[in-house]
Amino acid sequence: MASRLHAFNRFELKYLVPVEQAAEIRDELGERMDRDLNSPVGGYGVWSLYYDTPQLRFYWEKIEGLKFRRKLRIRHYGDLDGVTDDSPVCVEIKQRVNRVTQKRRITLPYGVARRLCDGREMVEHSVKESAFIQEVLELVVRLNLQPTAITGYQREALVGRDADTGLRVTFDRRVRGRDRDFHFGTPTPENRFTIPPHMSVMEVKVNERTPHWITDLAARRNLNLVRISKYVQSIEAFGLAPRSVFHINEADCPPPAPIEQQRQTLLKAGAQ
Repeated sequence: MASRLHAFNRFELKYLVPVEQAAEIRDELGERMDRDLNSPVGGYGVWSLYYDTPQLRFYWEKIEGLKFRRKLRIRHYGDLDGVTDDSPVCVEIKQRVNRVTQKRRITLPYGVARRLCDGREMVEHSVKESAFIQEVLELVVRLNLQPTAITGYQREALVGRDADTGLRVTFDRRVRGRDRDFHFGTPTPENRFTIPPHMSVMEVKVNERTPHWITDLAARRNLNLVRISKYVQSIEAFGLAPRSVFHINEADCPPPAPIEQQRQTLLKAGAQ
């Protein structure tokens, strides 16, 4: 049987951009990149259940900027309608080592993933998967990890071509979540936006170095790097921790003015 394990290392750059501008950037990138084969027109859903200690250890490690830190999550790709115990999900350990983001994950049926992370049970696995399964179980038991927050968003993804095969750019919009009802199959979940809905998170992911033309694009469009974590944003949005200096406030990202209001503003400026 083919291994269900997957691991990769990469550098990540994040930008917060208005949805309209993100669409323009995506179209420009499309001249030099290809749409991810798994990314249909309009994107696909990404839902993650994050685990943390009762004292929010993983959250505080992120806030404090520790050079080595980890997070445990269960992730589902696609629509949540019809999620069952047989639906495939990824149990993933995401860790940061200095500036490098490392991800290790295993694909399991949702019911098995819940037995591992919630029930703290040893589940069936192959020899190659043993070390990772035992690491997940050790983390859950030793740190008393528990479901803490769910995040969800709509993602569009582009991948590099030719010399840029290690390049991946994603656009995440409608970023929302909840701090309860942690089953993916909850019929009427109480989700709320954790990032203003008119804003999109753009992530540039590379194996080694960022292509110069990506850097030029960011400079030309006045894109500023941000230190943003969807998990941290959710924790603070739901009042589980005080809002940090990294929190994205809606007041700092005002929605675009209606067209008529913009026109009147321009007319007044012209008259003055």
